[in-house]
Formats: sequence, structure tokens, C-alpha cells
Amino acid sequence: MSQAAKILVVEDDAHIRRLLKATMQRAGHDVVEAADARQALALLDIEHPDVVLLDLGLPDRDGLELIEPIRLRSTATLIVVSAREDSAEKVTALDLGADDYVTKPFDTEELLARIRTALRHQRLAQTDNQAAVVDVGRVRIDLEHRRVLRDGEQIHLTPKEYSVLAELARRPDRVLSHVQLLKSVWGPAQTERVEYLRIAIRGLRQKLEVDPSQPRLIVNELAVGYRLRS
Repeated sequence: MSQAAKILVVEDDAHIRRLLKATMQRAGHDVVEAADARQALALLDIEHPDVVLLDLGLPDRDGLELIEPIRLRSTATLIVVSAREDSAEKVTALDLGADDYVTKPFDTEELLARIRTALRHQRLAQTDNQAAVVDVGRVRIDLEHRRVLRDGEQIHLTPKEYSVLAELARRPDRVLSHVQLLKSVWGPAQTERVEYLRIAIRGLRQKLEVDPSQPRLIVNELAVGYRLRS
């Protein structure tokens, strides 16, 4: 299978761990398991996984505290799989470096789809450091030439609109938090000015979406951030 990968499942609940392992193996992936933070960091160094599925409620350490060490020691795609539904937890996980956040109970097919998407983008990045052109629906984003086309026609964007779109396009299908986008586009001093971001997103939807009232390209993760859906 071209999309087969090594997946590290970090989960203290044995039942959920078995479910995740069986699901991943059925999809052709190689799975290693850790029941706590200590095992997770050891296996990270030994097994070099492509994807880490991380529970936050670990017995020896809060999973949020593991995100930065994982990011420092590995280039694996990091997907949080947690029962914590609070938006603040999701934002914190994403700001610390998680690539995605899936809330329990989860649909196994959706989780597999997110892993497939993450692996596809990961492998594209490995072969071509950063894709110069990103196609999403009827929209083409040319990052090298700072040009955006819809149905072949160039669309004029304001500098801030383009910068927001470019940040999303560099990480398609990944949720970027409000703070991440504000810091990247407006600077560290403006991370609480969410209204700036909303104005830019509204402008992008007006110019790029077929129906701006029902966006399909730039989708909102409620109280968390935005995702460019490819």
C-alpha cells in the first residue's frame, strides 16, 4: 500500500488502544503502542514513526506536555485523539505544535482519512520541500509568484488576505489556530485581535468561495481556527 506508514499510538486505555491498533492495521499500517508518556518518548526515538496518535489523559504526564518534546525530536505528523472537548484545550494543542485534533468518541473512517491526508502532504513536502502551487477546488494558489486564480482568472487579494491564504495553503487540511495565523500575518503583538483575522477570512470567502455563506474551501473550526480543505 503506497500510503502505509508506521504509527505510534499513545493511549492509556487498553480498549481504545486495541481499537486504534486494529483499525490502523486493517488499513495496512504498522503500529507500535505506548501506554504512558515515558514509553511514548522511548518508542519515538527507537521506532521513528510517521504518525503519532496522542491521547492527552496519560497516567504519568499530561499529553499537552508531550507535544513540544515530540516536535523537537521527530518530524512525525502529530494528531491528538482526546476526550477533552474544550476549545481552549484544542487551541493549546495546536499552538504547541499538534497537526490536528480529533475528539473522542471518533469515527474510525474519518480518522483514517485524516491520516491519509496528513501522509500525502508529508510525502509531498519531503519530495518538494514546499509545494509551489496548491490547488483547492476551482482555486489555484501560486505561492512562488504570489498569485491566486479562480477558474483560470486572476483574483486580486489584499496583502493581508493573501498572507492568510498562503499560511493556510502551506498546511492544507491542517487546522491553524487564530493565534498561529495572527502571529504569522500580523505579528506577535496582535495575537488577540481576532477581528483582523475574521475580516480577512470574510474577504477571502467573498472572492474565492462559490457560496460565501456556505464556505467549502476555508472552513471554520469553532472557537479554534481555520482549515483550508483540499
